Amino acid sequence: MSTWQNWGGNVTANPTILRPTSAEEVQALVTNSQHIKAVGAGHSFTSIAATDGVLLKLTSMNAVVEHDAATNRVRVQAGMSLNQLNRELLARGLAMPNLGDVDPQSVAGATSTGTHGTGAKLRGIADAIVALQLVTAAGDILEIDENHPWFNAARVGLGALGIVTEITLQCVPAYLLHANERPMPLPEVLANMDSLADSNDHFEFFWFPHTEKALIKENNRVPEGTPRNPLPTWRYRLDDEFLSNTLYERIQRLSVRAPKAVPTINKISGSLLGARQYTDHSHEVFISPRRVRFCEAEFALPREAAREAIGELQKWIARTDERISFPIEVRFAASDDIWMSTGYQRDNVYIALHQYQRKDFAKYFAATQDIFTAHEGRPHWGKMHSLGAEYFESVYPKFNEFVAIRNELDPERRFSNEYLDRVLG
Repeated sequence: MSTWQNWGGNVTANPTILRPTSAEEVQALVTNSQHIKAVGAGHSFTSIAATDGVLLKLTSMNAVVEHDAATNRVRVQAGMSLNQLNRELLARGLAMPNLGDVDPQSVAGATSTGTHGTGAKLRGIADAIVALQLVTAAGDILEIDENHPWFNAARVGLGALGIVTEITLQCVPAYLLHANERPMPLPEVLANMDSLADSNDHFEFFWFPHTEKALIKENNRVPEGTPRNPLPTWRYRLDDEFLSNTLYERIQRLSVRAPKAVPTINKISGSLLGARQYTDHSHEVFISPRRVRFCEAEFALPREAAREAIGELQKWIARTDERISFPIEVRFAASDDIWMSTGYQRDNVYIALHQYQRKDFAKYFAATQDIFTAHEGRPHWGKMHSLGAEYFESVYPKFNEFVAIRNELDPERRFSNEYLDRVLG
């Protein structure tokens, strides 16, 4: 047995770690294991992938299986990282329709937990899935495509239905994004939030708690033929490497030693990054390097609840003795038809809370969970919450249908763990 730990450092397990290279190897291991899970980068903050049984690290399953140039569909092994996927797609003149803001996750891990980006008219990453290969508890290798009755259950499957070994993605021609990043006072952001979300292809903002400072990001596609104009190397190294990582790690350590200084620290942090504009490949704009480790909770709320929920969050922060040293991230995404997606049948605002890994997050995350669940919030499956099956049955219309498929595919709970037992029953 080995000790396994997730990226955030808040989940550990003692599994037998194996590294298969093919669906057939996964099939054999599933057949001969009582409890088995798969993991990619371990970037989930919940214990969704944890097990003390057999843990399959899929990092060696990272090949492009097929590229159909006529349809822009690309099939990859499930363990490929988003970082590698973006490079493989660009080499073929393709890109993902939308992405989140980090890329170490595996394709299967990101999609199985419902990872998303931002864009009021755009859906989560799993919406790009048009087919997937699933190894079941019975040892079958299933091909699930758009015509399969389990298609919309399997695209965000939480690792509960089987082990995903290959995924076919509907990609789009590669495109450039123009990034416009600038400070804006929080009251101004909130007053114009709907128009900012609707008038940009991708809009998000970061609010620095205990202040009225915010940083907005507007990313938009440019006309064909527009030349790339990426950040100068010196600016990238200053902003993204030194200020956002090297210096920010030191700032977070200071906030642990001097919590009363956090409001002042946040005022300074909110002023460090100035306005900037650049044009680059889509994934170069979406993705930011993040090496300062943290734990995270994120909830999807009906978009119309955005102002009220953020207002309640402001009031709680104003009256609590908690000191929140990480910015709060707010994004938007369109509804989809994937049963266990946070975006199922509703447009959402996503509010993400971070706490430095050396700080206690329990009180902060518990209080904000109460705020968000009052608005029928759906937590990201890979981010922290304490909710159970009874709650999820009330906010996911297809919850019972999903559980029924789980019961059929994994009656002995070979793929289950404490987390899945809690959230699915």
